[in-house]
Amino acid sequence: MSTLAHVLEAAGLSTVVLASMRDVVERMHPPRALYCEFPLGRPLGKPADPDFQRDVLMHALALLEAEAPVIADYPEVIVAEEVPMACPVPALLDGDLPPCVEEAQGLRAAYDRALARRGVTSVGRVIDADGVPAALEVLHRWGRGSAWTEDPLPGKNTIAVCLDIRTYYEEAALELVDGPPPGGRQVETWFYEETEGGRTLMAARGALRDQEAPFPFWFYMAPGHR
Repeated sequence: MSTLAHVLEAAGLSTVVLASMRDVVERMHPPRALYCEFPLGRPLGKPADPDFQRDVLMHALALLEAEAPVIADYPEVIVAEEVPMACPVPALLDGDLPPCVEEAQGLRAAYDRALARRGVTSVGRVIDADGVPAALEVLHRWGRGSAWTEDPLPGKNTIAVCLDIRTYYEEAALELVDGPPPGGRQVETWFYEETEGGRTLMAARGALRDQEAPFPFWFYMAPGHR
């Protein structure tokens, strides 16, 4: 966005960048930037709070009167919620299946309810809900040392498969959670730290790294900060 701001300014349009990472705008030097210390993915701070969001925008627009270049700080800091959301997962009963496979199968009823209620799903980049258990079974084997070159993953694209698995879990989980919707980081933390599916994915990712699989192949199976 900082680069785009320079392009627009050269064309005669005044710009203000809403910055989530101060070091980026300090390097890129956009003409005007409002640094907002908010969780990534929330450029206006608080979801469903129009008064707060309007205040952020008003602080940004006020910079149009400032002499460029300038980086201003929004006065309120919002710390990302890292506490996992509270969501029950089905009990594991069948010792013959990998725990992640049994867990995913146990979440299917909640996923189906979510799909029926919303009428749409984001699962399906390369595998559908029916393919999630099979994909997890392969990731389970990878995490235990199976060679990824000899044990193919359904859908083949590791990044897209892992996104489908995570989406499947999250859509099912949100059907099970009571109260207001949890924050994005809370849902992410729940998946990677509280579920067998998330732990399996991370174990497979680590195994691929140790096997020196190509960099993009394994790295983006999970958010980069993990």
